[in-house]
Amino acid sequence: MDLATAFATVVPPERGVGFKAYDGSSVGTVGADVIMEVTNPRAVQYIASSPNQLGLARAYVSGDLEIHGSAYEALKRLYPMPLDHVSIADRVRLAREFAPFALARPEPPPQERRLRGRRHSKRRDAEAIHHHYDVSNRFYSYVLGPSMAYTCAVFPTEDSTLEAAQEEKFDLVCRKLGLKPGMRLLDVGCGWGGMVLHAVKNYGVSAIGVTLSQQQAEWGQRAIEDAGLTDRAQIRFSDYRNVRETGFDAVSSIGLTEHIGKQNYPAYFGFLLSRLRPEGRLLNHCITRPHGAFPTHYRRSFVNRYVFPDGELASPGHIISAMNDAGFEIRHEENLREHYALTLKHWCENLEANWDACVEEAGVPTSRVWRLYMAASRLGFDINMIQLHQVLGVKLGPGGRSGIPLRVSGETWSLTHSA
Repeated sequence: MDLATAFATVVPPERGVGFKAYDGSSVGTVGADVIMEVTNPRAVQYIASSPNQLGLARAYVSGDLEIHGSAYEALKRLYPMPLDHVSIADRVRLAREFAPFALARPEPPPQERRLRGRRHSKRRDAEAIHHHYDVSNRFYSYVLGPSMAYTCAVFPTEDSTLEAAQEEKFDLVCRKLGLKPGMRLLDVGCGWGGMVLHAVKNYGVSAIGVTLSQQQAEWGQRAIEDAGLTDRAQIRFSDYRNVRETGFDAVSSIGLTEHIGKQNYPAYFGFLLSRLRPEGRLLNHCITRPHGAFPTHYRRSFVNRYVFPDGELASPGHIISAMNDAGFEIRHEENLREHYALTLKHWCENLEANWDACVEEAGVPTSRVWRLYMAASRLGFDINMIQLHQVLGVKLGPGGRSGIPLRVSGETWSLTHSA
């Protein structure tokens, strides 16, 4: 069986994906705007030995599998791929034909990581964050744009620029936290300092940001110095658990909860509660699953091995319950799923527009990891495989006082409000 025949057996022609291979076989390539190309036998070995997303990812990252056309469009057409149309006889035939390839088991690309040590220990968390965020500040600037914000933006309109949408995200968080001049803000998992800078510049607060990425911390602290804000802001290269100060008026956690681990939520939210003064607020912004079940294959997933080692997503209900059980009163929840799909669309376009520069900075394999991961993530948000939720909680004061008005005006938290 040639490779094109095997592909056609699994992928119906109505999916609109062409295929060609090093053995000279091809199918559906005439006029196709998306073509998968297997360039050498190692690609087949990767896929046959791990017949799931991990095998395909290994083949793509190593350059043994090419996608001609949009990676997002390819994934959109190929996923999901139920195999009801493949007969038992064809399955047996495919297994027999590709058994020699499956037994080869080539070494994974060096970009694949399997961390050692106790999960979510400070040392292992630092290694996981280093793997993802310390690729290169310049590389991220090409992908993220001037905002250097690596979390879901909030689009006032569908045609808003990425920069305007990231500003709106930070401002929405500030408004939900009720920031006012003279308040103290703690931003955990602060990235390159975008939230800290926005809050200090626009709301007159003082702020501390903490990140486990040394490159992020250096970038963010330099941005604070350039803005002349060192008297009111700082970015620390530190684990959030090392923050000793207390009595903050507000805590923002934008994109950190994904790295914490579900079993650590009680300690995590309990710690953030302990950093706040009575009537202080927490805004938790993180990627979630639309259901409570955790996939059993996650440890062998592309995202875990190549992108976010030890990352873990929970349902919004689980997060709300964990915050509530830690002592927060829940005051507001919002799903921004479509906004993250739009954010990723912009990041994918930035990567392609700056492809040569990204490759020069980080190398071809790493750039291919990011191309695949961002295209897959965009699809995930589009089809509701993953979501993005903001949850606002308050640490009640004496007598159950929340410090939140009886009714929050629509303008205060509106996506179209401008600060």
